[in-house]
Amino acid sequence: MTTSTPTATAAGPPAVRPYESYVYAYPHKTAYRPLPDRPALRELWAAEPKNALSLYLHIPFCEVRCGFCNLFTRIGAPEELTTRYLDALDRQAVAVRDALGDSEPVRFAAAAFGGGTPTFLTAGELERLCDIAEKRMGADLLAVPLSVETSPSTATADRLAVLAGRGTTRVSIGVQSFVDEEARAAVRPQRRAEVEGALGRIREAGIPVLNIDLIYGIDGQTDRTWLTSLDAALAWHPEELYLYPLYVRPLTGLHRLGAAAGAEAQDLEQAAWDEQRLRLYGVGRDHLLAHGYEQVSMRMFRRADTPREYAEGPEDYACQTDGMIGLGCGARSYTAALHYSFDYAVDMREIRSIIDGFTATEDFSRAEVGRYVDAAEARRRHLLQSLLQAPGLPVDDYRARFGTDPREDFPAELEGFAARGWLAPDAPPGLLRLSPLGLAHSDALGPALFSPGVRAAMAAYERK
Repeated sequence: MTTSTPTATAAGPPAVRPYESYVYAYPHKTAYRPLPDRPALRELWAAEPKNALSLYLHIPFCEVRCGFCNLFTRIGAPEELTTRYLDALDRQAVAVRDALGDSEPVRFAAAAFGGGTPTFLTAGELERLCDIAEKRMGADLLAVPLSVETSPSTATADRLAVLAGRGTTRVSIGVQSFVDEEARAAVRPQRRAEVEGALGRIREAGIPVLNIDLIYGIDGQTDRTWLTSLDAALAWHPEELYLYPLYVRPLTGLHRLGAAAGAEAQDLEQAAWDEQRLRLYGVGRDHLLAHGYEQVSMRMFRRADTPREYAEGPEDYACQTDGMIGLGCGARSYTAALHYSFDYAVDMREIRSIIDGFTATEDFSRAEVGRYVDAAEARRRHLLQSLLQAPGLPVDDYRARFGTDPREDFPAELEGFAARGWLAPDAPPGLLRLSPLGLAHSDALGPALFSPGVRAAMAAYERK
């Protein structure tokens, strides 16, 4: 892989903004709407394959809210609220498992606890969370990959002991920067000593895979300070590292701090910021490749000697085709025809209201908010989720599922990517794969695959 900093060629198509949006799911949740028919979950899942599902449990609580965060989470929670939330999660799990039925075996191939910060819960509450996954949903947490998100201040020995004992195979910790001044600039109150202590406790717990999240593009960050954070992370020999470009999204703390700037100033600052982030991406990518890591996507890097069972995940689960069961008010669920969830917000008052509504809900037997996915959208989703991964899209896999060729279904998009140098010209026959330049521009390439209908729904979404 090239070690040059990715830039556009002078002879190519007009430049695009490299950081349009981080595409972690499609359709985006801002394209969801209240479902007037409120379909019954039993009907939605009746004809769905259930032998390789993924299970996700969402905990919408954090001890603080970082300046860049637009996740569905609230700051703090009185003890009775976490109890009420787990009570509601238990009721939801019973209703969902009942909807899945027993006419055929129901098996989960992978599980994850996210948020928010799942380890905001006490050790005893984490035990209960695992019980909901196992005893209510039937997931065998000791037999499938289980990933859990944590933070420096909540990665305590007692909590980690619960997670290790219940089969956790991966812990992901959001560090963002080992440089205290950069953490403050990102409105993330933490000290490096606290971070190092948490990493030591995670390693002592013996959980097989450690992932460290870092962010580039923070105000004042330089190549030197970025390398300082990378080397501090590498000192712990993490099996995985995620390198995220900083985004300033509406209604976040950083957005409020920068909202006073004029439009012209913002355009100039945006161009300089894009250049900074592209440069730091190249620095980080090259540094990790030189230290024995493999690039899995624009963001994800995995240590080359990570055991295969952790490096590749469950062999019988594919995010492009298999179903997802999400429990909790910020979780999504996916069937072949419908993606559904609960209401979404970023503003803290709105989030609190949604959480309160969730905890008061008694009947979880119907889908409330979502978006139907037709055959054309399913093709887009498959192409997008495959192409954004470094290994690329085997055309035969796409053809076996849809009976068509992606180059025939999406000629304009793929020809445009090729013209920009985003597709690897040396990929083996039958494989669509991004070039190093394409991987660097994943956050422009992904949104370019959104359908007009999804774009319109996202544009019409009323932020709250």
